[in-house]
Amino acid sequence: MNRLSKKFAVAALAVLVLGGISAQAREKKPPKHKKNQDLSANPLANVNSKQPDKVLFDKAMVSMKKGRFDVARLTLQTLLNTYPDSEYRMRAKLAVGDTWFKEGGAAALTQAEAEYKDFITFFPQAPEAAEAQMKVGDIYYQQMEKPDRDYTNAQRAEEEYRNMINQFPDSSLIPRAKQRLRDVQEVLAERETQIGLYYQSRENFVAAIARLETVVDTYPLYSKSDMALLGIGDAYAGEAHSVEMAPGLPGAVRERLRSLYNDRAAAAYNKVITRYPMAPRVEDARDRLVAMNRPIPEPTQAAIAESDAEERSRQPLRFTDRTLGLIQHGPSVVEAVHVGEPSLGDPKRTLAPDITKQNIALFQSAVNEGRPAQPVAAAKPTGANEPPRSDQPSEAPVQMQAPAGGTGVGVSIVSAPGAAAATDPNAVVKPVGPTNTTLPTAEKPAEAPDQVNEIKPGSAPAQVATTGKKKKAPKADLSDESSSKKKKKKGLGKLNPF
Repeated sequence: MNRLSKKFAVAALAVLVLGGISAQAREKKPPKHKKNQDLSANPLANVNSKQPDKVLFDKAMVSMKKGRFDVARLTLQTLLNTYPDSEYRMRAKLAVGDTWFKEGGAAALTQAEAEYKDFITFFPQAPEAAEAQMKVGDIYYQQMEKPDRDYTNAQRAEEEYRNMINQFPDSSLIPRAKQRLRDVQEVLAERETQIGLYYQSRENFVAAIARLETVVDTYPLYSKSDMALLGIGDAYAGEAHSVEMAPGLPGAVRERLRSLYNDRAAAAYNKVITRYPMAPRVEDARDRLVAMNRPIPEPTQAAIAESDAEERSRQPLRFTDRTLGLIQHGPSVVEAVHVGEPSLGDPKRTLAPDITKQNIALFQSAVNEGRPAQPVAAAKPTGANEPPRSDQPSEAPVQMQAPAGGTGVGVSIVSAPGAAAATDPNAVVKPVGPTNTTLPTAEKPAEAPDQVNEIKPGSAPAQVATTGKKKKAPKADLSDESSSKKKKKKGLGKLNPF
C-alpha cells in the first residue's frame, strides 16, 4: 500500500507541474513598443509601401511574370504618365523594354531595342544604362545564325558588346559582356576560316591567304587559330609549287621566288608553335618544318602558360553538342575560350588585292636580285624632227599666219614640212621634190559662151503627125480632194440622210 500511494502522489505532482507550464505558455506576451517612423518615406527600401506608384509598379511586374506583356506595358505607361517624378520612373522605363524583350519575335525585339536606346539617351549616367546596353547586345545575340548563314546579327552583336565594354567599364556586367563578345567572335572567325579553306581547296591561294590572315590578326582567341595558320603556310607552299611548275621562268628567278614563298610558309608554321604551343595541331606544324628542312623554334614559358589556360577554359565538344548543333537554330559556341581579353578594336581585314601586290613585289625582288642598280637617264629635249617624248610634255604649236601677199582663194597656205628641213643642213629627213613650194596665183575663169536660140521668132514648133482623132487626156480623180460643191450621192449612199 505504501508503494502504491507513493506512485499516485508522484503522478499527481507531475500533472500539476505540466498544467502550470501549459497555462503559462497560453498567456500572451505583452506587445513590443513600435518605433514611430514613416514607412512610406522610401518606397524603394520598403516593399510594404502602399504608395500608388509602387502599387502600379508591382502590378506590372506581376503581369510580366504571368506573360501578360500588353497589360504590363499599359500599367507601366500609366505610371510614367501619372507620376513623372516617381522614384520608379527609371525602372519603369527599363521595364517597358523588358516586356518587349521577353515577348520575343522580330518586331518585338526591334521595339525593345528602341526602348533601351531611349533609356540610355535619357539616363546615360544611371547604373541601369549599362544593363540597357547589355540587353541591346543580347537582342542580336539571340538572333545570330550559324557561321555559314547570314552574319549581320553577329556583326551587330559584336558592335553592341564593344560599345557596352567601352562606355561602361566600371559596370558589374563587364565579365558577362566579355564572354558574350568571345562567343560572337568565335562565330565570325569560324565563318572566315571556312571561306578561306574553301578558297584553298580551289587553289585560289591569294583569296585564301587574305581570309585566313584576317582571322589570325583580328581574332587571336579563336579556337582554331592554329588551323588558320596552317592554312596560310599551306597556301604559300602552294604558291611555291606553282612557281616551280611555271614555264618560261629563268632558273635563278624560279629558285629565288620559290625560296621567298617557302620563307613565308615557314613563318606561319613557326607562329603555330610559338603562339599556340598547346594547340592540337602543333605536331602538324612541326612535321611541315621538318619536311622543309627548317629549324623548329622553341616556345617561351609565358606562351606555354597562356596557351594552356586557353585550352583548359574551352569545353570539350561532345556528341550531344554535335547533335544539337544540327537541330538548333543558332550557332554552337561550346569551344569558345573563357579567358583572355577579346578584341575591342575595329576588325582589320586583309584584302586579296593587298596579297596580289605583295606577290608582285616578291617577283620583282626575285628578278632584280643581283643586278646592279641602273641610273635613271635625264630626259633630253625633243629635237626639231623627233616625235614628242612621253616623259616630257610637248610644246604648244606655233600659230601659223597667211602670207602677206595672199593667194586669192580664201585659204591660208602653210609651208610643207620639208621647207624647214631645206634650210637645216643637219636635218635627218630631206625634202623630196621641188624646193619651190609656193603655189601660183589663181587664174581668172574663162567667160561662158552666149546662149543661141535656134528657133526663129514668128515660127511655130513642128507638130507630130497623128492618125486622125485627138486623144483626150485622162480625167483626174478628184474624189479624194476637198471641194465646196455638193456632190451627188450614188448607190446606197442615197439612203444616208447626212
